[in-house]
Parts: sequence; C-alpha cells; structure tokens
Amino acid sequence: MSKSLGFGTIMQSRIATTISELARNIFLYAGHGNVLIEPLEEGERVGLRIIASDSGPGIEDVRKALEDGYSTSGALGAGLPGVKRMMDEFSLESSPGEGTQVVVIKWR
Repeated sequence: MSKSLGFGTIMQSRIATTISELARNIFLYAGHGNVLIEPLEEGERVGLRIIASDSGPGIEDVRKALEDGYSTSGALGAGLPGVKRMMDEFSLESSPGEGTQVVVIKWR
C-alpha cells in the first residue's frame, strides 16, 4: 500500500518496520488484537494511517514505555520510541486492564 501511495523504498521499509513492531507488541503483551492500515488524503497531502489495538492488560506507565531502553520483556526497548521517531504523528492510549491503541500517521 505504501508503494502504491508513492512512498520511496526507504520509507516503505520504515512503514513495514513500524507495522511489524506494533504487531509484535500486540502478540507479546496482549496475545491478540488488530492492525488496520488505511490510506489518507487531506487536501494535497497523501499519507498512511496505522491503527494497532488490543484488549490486553494495557500499559501501566505509558511515559516509561516511551523511553528508549525501557522494556518489560527483556528486549532492547527500542520499539515504541522507534515507532514514534519513524512516523510523523503518534498517539497512544492505554488503560490498565482494558487495552491499548496506538495510532500513527506517515505523510508522503
């Protein structure tokens, strides 16, 4: 989809990495969830929105989860901070016991 929207190969790779990281987080922490990928158009701007959501345990400390190097799974802790850096827009909502939703947008 990113190729059909005119993103270059490097950005296509970053988008794929973002999707992979968000899906991995769902798998590791929630067990199941959804990743929705949709094209965007706002006037002259073209972009891609990725929505990753789950109904898992939620994130206890969102601020800490967005710090480089922080991990509860023993990984490098580059996931969510890396996703945030690679995308143009990033939002994360999480409620302990109810789940998490991450919405990111990349504009071309």
